[in-house]
Amino acid sequence: MTNLILDVQNATEYPNIPTQEQLEHWVNNALSFIDIEEDDVELTIRFADSEEIQALNNDYRSKDKPTNVLSFPANYEIPDSSVYFMGDLIICLTVVESESIEQGKTFDNHLAHMTTHGVLHLLGYDHIIEEEAEEMESLEIEILEKLSIANPYEID
Repeated sequence: MTNLILDVQNATEYPNIPTQEQLEHWVNNALSFIDIEEDDVELTIRFADSEEIQALNNDYRSKDKPTNVLSFPANYEIPDSSVYFMGDLIICLTVVESESIEQGKTFDNHLAHMTTHGVLHLLGYDHIIEEEAEEMESLEIEILEKLSIANPYEID
């Protein structure tokens, strides 16, 4: 079993920050579906306000608007250790909250989905090409099902 080292950073005043334990549960659940050889896996989850994530989205994706989650893969082994650094997730809780309301989902379920989605991006999954999107989405559905979360792509 992989040992998760999770650095959580809160750069917001948002009142509903998930606990370290909840985040570790979601990330470990996602990692349990992936074959990872390293014993220790590290990643950072940073909660950013809409201004910070908009600036990052503009700088790195040329999209001048806030988004729910950004993934910055690192994918390297830390020298002289058994730690594999996956990278950073930046999550905007206000965007996640707005989307959860629009989509009729609970905030926690949508945040678990966005965390899972970001972790898969750190592991190299993407959704630009339709075949890759189908693979990533089906894996997300399977991972979230283990958390008792309904298919996030089903439209009522």
